[in-house]
Amino acid sequence: MEKIATITVTGPDALTFLQGQLTNDLRRLGPEHEILAAWCNPKGRVIWFGTVRAIESGYALSAPVETAEDIVRRLTLFRFRARVDLAIDHDETEVDPGTLIQGGYPFIGRAQSEQFTPHMLNLDLMDAISLTKGCYTGQEIVARTHYKGATKRRTLRFSADEPVVPGARVSAGGRDVGEVLNVAGNELLAVVPLDSADADLSVDGIALRREPLPYLR
Repeated sequence: MEKIATITVTGPDALTFLQGQLTNDLRRLGPEHEILAAWCNPKGRVIWFGTVRAIESGYALSAPVETAEDIVRRLTLFRFRARVDLAIDHDETEVDPGTLIQGGYPFIGRAQSEQFTPHMLNLDLMDAISLTKGCYTGQEIVARTHYKGATKRRTLRFSADEPVVPGARVSAGGRDVGEVLNVAGNELLAVVPLDSADADLSVDGIALRREPLPYLR
């Protein structure tokens, strides 16, 4: 099981502050509703991915326990004069990694942070990106990728006869073409080129079988 903490961002400027950082439009949030969003670095690589919901005086973000403190520390660097407070609620919850993989939801822990763009992680297919809300960190690269149709690599779901490890290289025809993102038992998500999606892929000699994703046909 993966441990999840909650980061709270509260204060009079919470909306404006997060709108300038996250990929999704927080104005879409309603009572008892949550949306998916990501936080990218200036190069458009995903630092954090999770849910956002409205709370009293601000917002709550779900984040892996292993990265929550670093996310708060780094977000604080962007606060400047914004009237916001950031804190971690250490009342942890758990999520089943197998459920995430079957749904095609990437788990961005410390090892995966800043390695992939939102489009590589299929965040555009999950409605985790707004293309109309205005500027946010990494927005220029995200928008360029979208409008130029430059998404050549995607996260796909596979199964294998033996377990593999996150970060292992995915090979096709004797050359490395992708990387294992997340693993649960013999199921995994891997970021691979779309033109190799139906090739004979393997990890350390272990054959991969492509499995369906609910949002990718």
